[in-house]
Amino acid sequence: MTKHKVLTSDAEIDRAIKRAASLPDEPRVITADYKSGPGLNLLILKLSNGQRRVIPIENIQGLQRATKAQASQVRITGNGTGLRWPALNLDHYVPNLLRDVYGTSQWMAEIGRRGGAVTTPAKRKSARANGRKGGRPRRQAIAG
Repeated sequence: MTKHKVLTSDAEIDRAIKRAASLPDEPRVITADYKSGPGLNLLILKLSNGQRRVIPIENIQGLQRATKAQASQVRITGNGTGLRWPALNLDHYVPNLLRDVYGTSQWMAEIGRRGGAVTTPAKRKSARANGRKGGRPRRQAIAG
């Protein structure tokens, strides 16, 4: 049997929800809808300030492998400051999503590493051209 360490108590969560409710300037989620179709897999958030935010599901940590049924079961929590997917035991903080922070810093860094490692014909051609010129140009020292 695996033991899990509880990092946050119920009392701490309750206090955080109360603090979040007292943040008048932070937009809150009024509705959260999941839309799917051919090539379409989106979370659409309607905010208290009248704006809408559309986020591709695959960009959100924990939802990349979710079924359409699981992804559609999104619930608004904490007076519009949180989103919960009960079937996945997954929660996300809305202010972070609005700042384009879709997961932990380690998870986001891994996405960046994978993106930087992508090779395309254009990237290969450019690297070869730079190699013929002696490699990547060195940064110029700032005269000061």
